[in-house]
Amino acid sequence: MSIRTSRRPAGAAALRLAMAGLLAITALMPVAATPARAFTGGNFPACEAPQVLTYIQKRFVWTDQHLLKRGLAIDAIHHPETNRVVPAGYGEPIGRLYCHATARMNDGHKREIWYLIEAGMGFAGIADNVEFCISGLDPFKVYGAWCRSVR
Repeated sequence: MSIRTSRRPAGAAALRLAMAGLLAITALMPVAATPARAFTGGNFPACEAPQVLTYIQKRFVWTDQHLLKRGLAIDAIHHPETNRVVPAGYGEPIGRLYCHATARMNDGHKREIWYLIEAGMGFAGIADNVEFCISGLDPFKVYGAWCRSVR
């Protein structure tokens, strides 16, 4: 008569227990109601979210100081709207919001700004990422001609 033992490693039970605990904790966390949350299941700000617009303004100042060197800044971002939604799943590994707005620059010009919010593409896969392009201010064509890749 032989005694059969489980072939699962001892760590597997500990991992299952840890995952169950993590799921229980996240179920108790408060959830912000945003339209974008419906397709990502995570904390994903909408196109008009103040933290997204502020991030764009601050990052543009850094870009201008270090690359463009034109002395430009974004004074305000007006009329942000969702241009397109690409939910994660069905062949798309990353949920994305494509947005459009008008940027009022410190030189008095108004320019179109196109930006993209990617779910879970922040540093080390934590948080979300924002990429943006201002029409006429992408001399290296990082986002393609006329900001095509973030439209």
